Amino acid sequence: MIDKMLIYIIIYFIMKCFFKPPFRKFVKKQTRPFQLVIEDEVEKITKNPAIGTPKKGNLSEFQVYKFTSNNQNILIAYRVTKTDILFYSIGRHENFYRELKKYLREVE
Repeated sequence: MIDKMLIYIIIYFIMKCFFKPPFRKFVKKQTRPFQLVIEDEVEKITKNPAIGTPKKGNLSEFQVYKFTSNNQNILIAYRVTKTDILFYSIGRHENFYRELKKYLREVE
């Protein structure tokens, strides 16, 4: 138990967070209270990167963390590397994966 906690503390202080344009754009459009909720959820992910569920198929390098705000399911897609956490997308479940795949095709 102590070893796991120590690993999470080390990860929290070592890992850097980077936010891709779709993520930043979504957050920028939201109200300030919802931006604070998103900030709290991002902090949870940075403290424990394994909190999300790993995806399969062509999104296998991603993890998706789900949370509820104002009775709506919100998803955050992120990828963990050895030193970084890259936040790619955030949004409601509707068309979430389609938009994520579209962004990945545009970037490549």
